[in-house]
Amino acid sequence: MQTGSVPELQPHFQSREEVMFFDTDCGGVVHNIAYLRMIETCRTRLAGKMGMDLPSMVQSQIFPVVVRTEIDYIKPAKLGDWLMIDGTLCEISKARFWCEFQLKREVDGVLLVTCRQALALVQMPSGKPTRLPSEWLRLWGEQHA
Repeated sequence: MQTGSVPELQPHFQSREEVMFFDTDCGGVVHNIAYLRMIETCRTRLAGKMGMDLPSMVQSQIFPVVVRTEIDYIKPAKLGDWLMIDGTLCEISKARFWCEFQLKREVDGVLLVTCRQALALVQMPSGKPTRLPSEWLRLWGEQHA
């Protein structure tokens, strides 16, 4: 896993998604599960900023695995909306880290969904949990614990 030379105070990533047909029901409203796909994209890019980009994961065979998701659906997104997804590392311990996400409609900034996820690192192919990198605790542990 790689890390940048200047640590961020709080690792953050923002992604942008357009609501597509496959995200919606027959009324053009986003399915609840579609938001998780959008969060997954943002979370994967956030992991990259933390030193776990996709090639590094493939090489190390260590992958972040979601162990808990808490989500609040506040307002619906609709077909054709552009959404901004903000993901932030918010808490870290020796074995787990939490990320928070906010999904807002781009055109008016209305908050649509909030989500909080706990993740653990797993060594594959054994599926054995592993401790978080000590560097993560050094860089971000005290600020987020």
